[in-house]
Amino acid sequence: MDAQVADNPVSERERDDPDKAKAPARPSPLANPTVRIVLVIIALLVAIGLAWMAIQWWTIGRYIQSTNDAFLQADQETVSPRVAGYVDAVLVADNQNVVAGQPLVVIDPRDPKAKLEQTEGQVAQGRASIAQTEAQIRQQEAQIAQAKAQLAGQLTTAGYDAREVDRYAPLAANGAETADKLEQLKQTRDQARSQAEAGAASLQSARRQLGILKAEIGVSQAQIDQAEAQARQARVDVDSTVVRASMAGRIGDRSARPGQYVQPGTRMMSVVPLRAIYLVANFKETQIGRMRPGQPVEISVDALGGRKLKGVVDSFAPGTGAQFALIPPANATGNFTKIVQRVPVRIHVDVPDDVRPVILPGLSVTVAVDTRSASGR
Repeated sequence: MDAQVADNPVSERERDDPDKAKAPARPSPLANPTVRIVLVIIALLVAIGLAWMAIQWWTIGRYIQSTNDAFLQADQETVSPRVAGYVDAVLVADNQNVVAGQPLVVIDPRDPKAKLEQTEGQVAQGRASIAQTEAQIRQQEAQIAQAKAQLAGQLTTAGYDAREVDRYAPLAANGAETADKLEQLKQTRDQARSQAEAGAASLQSARRQLGILKAEIGVSQAQIDQAEAQARQARVDVDSTVVRASMAGRIGDRSARPGQYVQPGTRMMSVVPLRAIYLVANFKETQIGRMRPGQPVEISVDALGGRKLKGVVDSFAPGTGAQFALIPPANATGNFTKIVQRVPVRIHVDVPDDVRPVILPGLSVTVAVDTRSASGR
């Protein structure tokens, strides 16, 4: 019995199930030529795909530096008044598009206009004062001419009286004329001399008065110049009561309301130049070694469902973000742990017109910079 079992080995399971013992053995799937061909094709495709990925990484991928620490930005303008006063009217609404020079807010102009009228009155007063002084100068010049004529007559009289004394002195000495006559002539000569001296002093005083009047014109002209400067400033203040947009953009953060009192520098609203959008990407310091201005950038905007936009590297910040923090790190004190720093990189964005309305500052993006140009490729 044992010899039969050894010659015809049958498992206990087959003895229990005679039908299974009679079933033929299942062939291997690899025995099918079609399966083997399919597997070979799949292996070739996988190998080709891996080789293609390796080539792509070697030729392109290793030069692409990307980060999702990037946000769209715009150099927005804060709208503030130059003069103090009450807001008369707000001419724009929230999120309204404006153009450069468009009026935004009107401030009560009555106080600036009153100052302008006051300074213009000072200018008119100064000009009238100059006209009056010029008339006085012409009058003084006439008085100087009169004083010159009087002095000339007085000098002539004094000379005649002096010659009379010289002529009568020998006659009085010879007894041909009396001594009283000579004394009268001397007295007349001395009076003529005194009058000539007085006339010369009067002429000199008149000339000095002319200089004073001309100096008064200079003072009045300086006052006019000062008043005109104040008038120009007052005109600027009057013009500044209408606050205008200095650039084209969209209104945001509007806080100005009619009746509100504002002072110079008060924040009333902001103008965001949406057509001047750019982005700042904060790359790790280990990523910027090959980056150069002018390199192409591929930008994926989250708000557009990952749609790709084009851009160009514009410039690099003059330091890492930590250097411009409110409290920069002091690594020379205490224990030091090295942390990879990030460098802000400014990138110019080419925004198509069809997506410009939804490209707003603050949106998150993912950027990828192609640095192959730094490797001579």
